[in-house]
Amino acid sequence: MSDLTPQQISSLLREQADAGNALFVAKLVPNVDSSTIIGVRSPNMKRLARMVKEGAENFLNQLPHELFDEYLLHANIINLQKDYEEALTQTQKLLPYIDNWAVCDTLNPTVLATRLEELHGYTSKWLASQHVYTMRFGIGMLMRYYLEENYIDQVLDEVACVKLDDYYVQMMQAWFFATALAKQWKASLRVLDGRLPLWVHRKTIQKACESNRITQEQKLYLRTLRDVR
Repeated sequence: MSDLTPQQISSLLREQADAGNALFVAKLVPNVDSSTIIGVRSPNMKRLARMVKEGAENFLNQLPHELFDEYLLHANIINLQKDYEEALTQTQKLLPYIDNWAVCDTLNPTVLATRLEELHGYTSKWLASQHVYTMRFGIGMLMRYYLEENYIDQVLDEVACVKLDDYYVQMMQAWFFATALAKQWKASLRVLDGRLPLWVHRKTIQKACESNRITQEQKLYLRTLRDVR
């Protein structure tokens, strides 16, 4: 597809608007201005991203966007990028503009996982950011790609050192540690020694106990750690 203007892409996006879904989405992202949500459903969003990706350069470079759904489309286009350097550049460009968990968690350019050693330097920078959703994104990337034996000890300590009293960061920390327990039980159990903020500690145990990847025996043991401080 030839280059499209941001206005053309926005018009294509608006054609997929769904008022009923917009009301539903607004409840999931209460910190987002509901007037910017037009409710494009996920399958349609992904289909549109595939359709416009080759002509989206101007759209990707025009930040900030007006609509929540434009940010979702932006993230979905980046996810389709096959070139590591370009995906990283576009990710770095978008991160400062993300202001909600939905866009943050949608952004996942899998090509970045092809160079994990190099990417780890960027995840460390993202965790050190004071921007909530950059931090959340960094934790999410570690959760997706670094819970393996050769990284587990290092990334557990990195995420445990994140200290920000913010719901969206702490929820991602709990999700990270619960996933780590499911994938690397023995290595991950040590973080429940009282070093985590109490809310993160307890939410980690709650989420792990809700997981079908954790055995009943493990869940019983985790419950005994709920008040370890």
